[in-house]
Amino acid sequence: MANQSEISTVNVGMLIRKPIEEVFEACIDPAITTKFWFTKSNGRLEKGKHIRWDWEMYGVSAELEVKEIEQNKRILIQFDDDTTVEWLFTSRETEGTFIEIKNYGFKGNSAEIVNQVIDSTGGYTIVLCGLKALLEHNIVLNLVADKFPDANV
Repeated sequence: MANQSEISTVNVGMLIRKPIEEVFEACIDPAITTKFWFTKSNGRLEKGKHIRWDWEMYGVSAELEVKEIEQNKRILIQFDDDTTVEWLFTSRETEGTFIEIKNYGFKGNSAEIVNQVIDSTGGYTIVLCGLKALLEHNIVLNLVADKFPDANV
């Protein structure tokens, strides 16, 4: 039987048919990340940095601290709400890069945690789909902005 921490951990992944260096860079460089996720950032992801990400279309932002960066292997961040997100990058010799995102540390009652896990699972899945389209086909899908068009400010 699964325990509470297993149930409340988001785990999504996607094969991106590009070299690991290119996929990793897209996740730490806001000049690239803003093409498939948030719209504005105050800097690159670097260990120890405090970063702000903005989704200007929704009028929201998130503050985070970069806990760990292992070049082409792992990114670990913690948001101000104490949730943690970990990206893991695995090179697939002939196929490209498998990227896995784990998100955990949700707080609240059981129903609130379940809703956060569902939202996060959907959100990170969309992010990975946008990343795949951008890197493999050079297409900006506007997935994040188009998910809630009535919420645009």
